[in-house]
Amino acid sequence: MLLTEIDQYHELSFYTLEHPDKEYFIHQHIVDAYTAQHADDNTKPIAISFALVGLYLFAEMHYTGKQVQLAHMEMALTKRKWPFFELPFFRGNITVSEVLAASAGTERDEMIKSWSRDVWQAFQLYRDEVAALASSY
Repeated sequence: MLLTEIDQYHELSFYTLEHPDKEYFIHQHIVDAYTAQHADDNTKPIAISFALVGLYLFAEMHYTGKQVQLAHMEMALTKRKWPFFELPFFRGNITVSEVLAASAGTERDEMIKSWSRDVWQAFQLYRDEVAALASSY
């Protein structure tokens, strides 16, 4: 049976949530990459903002997944109107199926990180706005 992309994401989520390195928390990277890559007109601005801040903090500020998660928790404490980001048509070359196809362990973990950087590259138009949003916390 062929798995749908959301099924593949759920399978990858199982892998990351069961990951032995609980301190790094690699799961956060797949949540942010998948959210940004698959957002549509029905996706709430808060979800896109959190995903882009998470990708920025990882790709440019070298945050671990746990550090990104803590930043998201800080962001969640503030009620605000979240910025609107017009979604680019192209959102990266790497897909969840390619990540899942990598061998479990170091190879897949590195592919998750590459996927996150790849998706972040697709949103570079908003780099300064996302960086400012992240630094406001």
